[in-house]
Amino acid sequence: MRAFPLVGGPVELRGALDLEITPTGVMPRRLPAWTKEQYQDPSVYGVTVMPSGVRLVFRTDACELEFEVLTFTGQLDTDPLPRPTGMLELLVNGALAGRRRAPVGNVLRMAGPGAAQRLIPGDPGTVRFTGLPAGMKSVELWLPQQTPMELVALRADGEVLPPLPDGRRRWVHHGSSISHCIEADGPTGTWPTVAAALGGVEVINLSQAGNALLDPYVARTIRDAPADLISLKVGINIVGLAAFRLRTFGPAVHGFLDTIRDGHPDTPLLLMSPVSCPAVEETPGPTTMGPDGRITALGDPAQVAAGALTLAVVRAELERIVAARRTRDPHLHHLDGRELLGPDEADDLADGLHPTATAYRRMGKRFATRAFASDGPFRPRAPRP
Repeated sequence: MRAFPLVGGPVELRGALDLEITPTGVMPRRLPAWTKEQYQDPSVYGVTVMPSGVRLVFRTDACELEFEVLTFTGQLDTDPLPRPTGMLELLVNGALAGRRRAPVGNVLRMAGPGAAQRLIPGDPGTVRFTGLPAGMKSVELWLPQQTPMELVALRADGEVLPPLPDGRRRWVHHGSSISHCIEADGPTGTWPTVAAALGGVEVINLSQAGNALLDPYVARTIRDAPADLISLKVGINIVGLAAFRLRTFGPAVHGFLDTIRDGHPDTPLLLMSPVSCPAVEETPGPTTMGPDGRITALGDPAQVAAGALTLAVVRAELERIVAARRTRDPHLHHLDGRELLGPDEADDLADGLHPTATAYRRMGKRFATRAFASDGPFRPRAPRP
C-alpha cells in the first residue's frame, strides 16, 4: 500500500471551503476561515466542521483503499456509548461500492445537552474498502454528514490520479438542519445529495443545523463562491429561535439576496420556504423539545398580530418578496417547501421537526423533479448565439 497526500496532491476535497491543518491531519470546514471571527456561538463552528456533502474525489486503478481518520463524537454522561459516528460511503464510477462505519476517536463528554464538553482523547482509525473492480475508475469517498473528522492518510494498492473534468454545473445550497440532514442514513442519503445525483450537478452544501439565520457572512461566502445554481431554504431556524419579527425579517431576506446578487447577478437562485412542521405552522417560536422528545412551540398565536413569525407568515413573506423582486430579477424563483414534505406527511417527522431517512430521500427526488425539469428553475440554459 502506498500513501498519497491529502493536500497538494492528486486528491480533490470537494464540498469544503476551508481546511484546518491539525497536528494529526486536516479537518474540512464548510465555511471559509475568515468567517470564524464573525460569530461567537460555538454551535456554528460545530456544525460547520460536520462534513455534510464533503467528499474526496480522485481516479485510481487500485483494488484496495485505506482511509485513516480521527473522528469527534459526543456522549452524555448518562449514555453508555458515544453517539453514532455515521457512515463513510465509497462511490465507484458514480455507483455505491461500499459503506463503512466511521471509527470512534475523540469523545466529547457532557453532563447534559448544552453543557461544557470534556475531551476524552482517542486515536485515529482506519477504514478499508477491498475488492474494487480492476482498471482505472473514478472514486468519491463521502464523509459522514454528522461527524467532524480529521483526515489523516489515504493509502492505495495502485496509482491515484486527479479526477477528470466532467462539466457538471456547481449547485450551492444553504439551509438548516433539514438540509444538513444529520438523520439521513448516510452522506449520499441527504436530500441535496440525492437531488444533485438525479440532476447531474455538483452540490456544495453550506447548510448549518440550527444556524440558518440569514447571517451576512454566509451571504458573502455564497457571493464569492463559484456557482452555476444557488438555493436557499429559509425560515425554520428563524421561527424556532424567534430570531426576527416581521418588521426585520423582510429587510434581512432582501439584504441576503442583494449580497448574493453582487457576485451572481444572473445565476438561477431558488428561494425555498420550510417544509411542513405542525408545531409552528400557526404558533410562533421559540421552540423547545418536550419531554416526549418532540418539538413544542412556546409562543402565543396572539403575538402574530404584533409581528411574531410563524411558518405560515414566513411562507407568505418569502413568496411576496420573490414576486416583488422578479420584475428586475427574472432568474429568482420561489418554491414552497411543503412540495418536498407536506402537512399530510407529519408521521415522517420523527421528532415533529426532522424528517426520517426515508423522507430525506423522497425530498431529494421531489426537488430534482421540480428544479431540474425542462421548465424548472435549474433547467439548463440554452447556449447563447
